[in-house]
Amino acid sequence: MLELLSPAGSMDALRAAVQNGADAVYLGCGPFNARQGAKNFTPQTLVEAVKYCHVRGVAVHLTLNTLVSDREQEELCNLIRHAANCCVDAFIVQDLSVVRLCRRIAPRIPIHGSTQMTVHSLPGVLLCAAAGCSRVVLSRELSREEIREICQASPIEIEVFAHGALCMSYSGQCYLSCAIGGRSGNRGRCAQPCRQSYGFSRWENNRYPLSLKDNCLIGYLQELEEMGVASIKLEGRMKRPEYVAAVTATYRKALDEGIVTDEMMDTLMKAFNREGFTDGYYTGSIGPDMFGIRRDTKEDTEWLKAIRQTYEANENPMVDVTFKAEITSKGSSLTVTDPEGRSCTVTGPVPEAARRLPLSEDLFNARITKTGGTPYRCIKAEAFIAPNITLSAAAINGLRRDALDQLTALRARREIPRVLRPRKSPHVNGFRGRPGLTVQVTNAAQITERLLRLEPAVLYVPLHILAGDPKLCRDLTRRANVAAVLPRICHDSELDKLRSNLRSVRDQGVKAVLVGNIGLLLPVRELGFRIHGDYGLNIYNSGALEVAKEMELESATLSFEMTLPQIRDTSKPVACEILAYGRLPLMVTENCLIRSRSGECSCHLGPTRLKDKTGADFPVIKDGDSCRSILLNGKKLYWLDRQEDLRKLGLWATRLYFTTENPNEVDGILSSYLSPTPFDPGSCTRGLYLRGLE
Repeated sequence: MLELLSPAGSMDALRAAVQNGADAVYLGCGPFNARQGAKNFTPQTLVEAVKYCHVRGVAVHLTLNTLVSDREQEELCNLIRHAANCCVDAFIVQDLSVVRLCRRIAPRIPIHGSTQMTVHSLPGVLLCAAAGCSRVVLSRELSREEIREICQASPIEIEVFAHGALCMSYSGQCYLSCAIGGRSGNRGRCAQPCRQSYGFSRWENNRYPLSLKDNCLIGYLQELEEMGVASIKLEGRMKRPEYVAAVTATYRKALDEGIVTDEMMDTLMKAFNREGFTDGYYTGSIGPDMFGIRRDTKEDTEWLKAIRQTYEANENPMVDVTFKAEITSKGSSLTVTDPEGRSCTVTGPVPEAARRLPLSEDLFNARITKTGGTPYRCIKAEAFIAPNITLSAAAINGLRRDALDQLTALRARREIPRVLRPRKSPHVNGFRGRPGLTVQVTNAAQITERLLRLEPAVLYVPLHILAGDPKLCRDLTRRANVAAVLPRICHDSELDKLRSNLRSVRDQGVKAVLVGNIGLLLPVRELGFRIHGDYGLNIYNSGALEVAKEMELESATLSFEMTLPQIRDTSKPVACEILAYGRLPLMVTENCLIRSRSGECSCHLGPTRLKDKTGADFPVIKDGDSCRSILLNGKKLYWLDRQEDLRKLGLWATRLYFTTENPNEVDGILSSYLSPTPFDPGSCTRGLYLRGLE
């Protein structure tokens, strides 16, 4: 049976989810969840929430799905311990170092890999399983065929987003919000700039090329269950309780009855929509029809009032129980048993001799089974009643109340799992002195003679360029230490081509790769390449670098969402580099932004630009040889004039990242690296290394 997993951004939303049929809820507590704008839970209300859910047979998944800094480690450890003592049923985690921390502190609590991990292939699932995850939430961009194939081969559970908001970028790979205003989606504070208007070449108030309709897979639930999906997730921790109630109830009905009616779809539309819904990724219908925005409409107050009644007025009985009573002249007792076999027995007053009508089994059962106002539903009642005695209605009600109160306390109680204290790893200082130079290019023309004469520590060249021109590949490997740049996104259907290209460049002398997604670590390791970790791995703390060392990475690129002091103070068990120049990649999208503009794909003809209402440009380039798009920052990150500051950070290398530059511009930047030119605030930015995140 598919688990129905509902959002709980507040206690009211949690009650709305539970009372409308959720099998499990997911919620945040403290600063380590991806929805900091929701009310969320405090350590105190988390205790209440878990008990409320467990009494009603509902599981609680705690979200720890953000990147965590070194200074936050102690607070995170305390939260993990507290959550374990509260007996949460699972942790949802983005950062692989947090996965390891959860295993060390509370090894018996299951860990679910968040969609923020950007897991979109079977090798990514296998790596998460090896890291200790028992479930993975797949990227929303997968089709039904891809989900089915992953489910068939996965050793762990698969969870799929079935309803709610779609990000334009792959989750975990969006930096647009932090670049514009310092509010990071990877830190739970996304400002949703994708919902704003943009234009191509000039700003247009009525164009929303980054705003997708909400996902809706309600018509495919049976198919998802048959293919082996364990859980369907409803998005919406930022939405109000009425939304949670309506969407949960509708999906509950669809699961239980196997039907989807016009009335059910109308309920979903009333709850929330962006000019309708889309199933484009799931069905493979990717394109302009997937886009939409939220239109202001007059609220149906009567409908909202009716929805509130589902969770504010009465308990929805969710737990089936049986009663067994014994009423004799010596006393009365009642035993209640739940589906898991928990039993509670209570005693009541001594019955009186019947003056007129003695107490019958039918009359007793009619009274004892009135469980209204509780989470319980009596499905069977047995009673042995001695002849010629009676028991008052108040006494019978008292028996039932006492029995159910004891059962409630018993169901709320769980065996507290073993909680440990993780050992601290020794701090490892990085390199001393000036970092080396690495250079990343996007096209072959950017590999100038001047660049090669500079002899960078590593020259990062896209895999498809090296594989497509064996002569160029051979020539480059003779003159430079070349590493093939792998795409951040590589679905299972693309792996055979990627492996073939890797074997080809390996034969031409390439011995290393740059990897920005965990799903590619296993395939490249099997082929014997040395691995450099890219920014897409979101390495944000010392623990993540320790995981990188365990995974045998030769170097790791630190997140460009870190500040210089954070970079300096990070323990560096592997060689570290940072981006020091270039247009930062802010999104990687499955939808081709250029096709969304023109209706046909022309991304091979060159870059285009988005422009926002402030006049800022965001170049759009093709992602390698795929039809995916990369949205770049308009301003270039520039630290060439402050290389002395970078010397103090313990870095192995700083990287120049060329995207839209022509060969002359490449040579000009190389000259600036050797003889730094002043910082130009009009065209350049210091990024987040100085100002940090909000």
